[in-house]
Amino acid sequence: MRLKGKVIIITGSTTGIGRAIAGRCVAEGARVLVHGRDRAHGEAVVARLGPAAVLHLDDLADPACPARIAAAALAAFGRIDAVVNNAAIVPRTTIHTAKVADFDFTMAVNVRAPLFLIQAAFPQLKANRGSVLNIGSINAHSGEPTFLHYSMSKGALQTLSRNLANAHGADQVRFTHFNVGWVLTDNEYAKQVGEGQPRDWPDHVPPLYAPSGRLIEPEAIAAAAVYWLSDESRPISGSVLELEQFSVYGRNPAKT
Repeated sequence: MRLKGKVIIITGSTTGIGRAIAGRCVAEGARVLVHGRDRAHGEAVVARLGPAAVLHLDDLADPACPARIAAAALAAFGRIDAVVNNAAIVPRTTIHTAKVADFDFTMAVNVRAPLFLIQAAFPQLKANRGSVLNIGSINAHSGEPTFLHYSMSKGALQTLSRNLANAHGADQVRFTHFNVGWVLTDNEYAKQVGEGQPRDWPDHVPPLYAPSGRLIEPEAIAAAAVYWLSDESRPISGSVLELEQFSVYGRNPAKT
């Protein structure tokens, strides 16, 4: 029970990576606030996790949402030990299609909400020597051509992680950042099928993207999350980890 007694907020945990992290945290003894926007998905997750989980439905684009999430965790469990900022939107934008409203919405969900959720939870995180895990993307390093807004937001989130780690080490609040590669979530599967890929597309991902022969599963990210959320990793803070199946730096795709 590596997380026994800890209360963890996980945004975007009704599907995908967040759902996998929630399940693994409960299995390791934590109590979890499951956050999302879809009631059916959220209720299914909480029903599976049992009394160690509560559901809070809210829209991260609302500036008042982070405070409500923190308050809901306190009301349900009486404390907050960790925050996982996992929720994000992934719009397809380029320099030619970028619009101010779309940019602002992406930054609100992917950057502003994580910042102010940390702020809302910070008194508890400081009192409990807590931990924050921000789920970013390897797109933070430059990004794909059609992920302009998303890539910028993940670059900002990475800077947020490093800035807060530097600023709050003496407060005993630790910050960790994952730059995640291509993960086979339910939403990713559906998106690819919707864009014309065959239903068995995960079995035929080119080695350029999946040298191992398969995409990363959400459970692999969840397994890594447990260590960084637990006291096993104390006092390490400020780590930025590439959770990808090839080296991002110095990679020459033509030679893979």
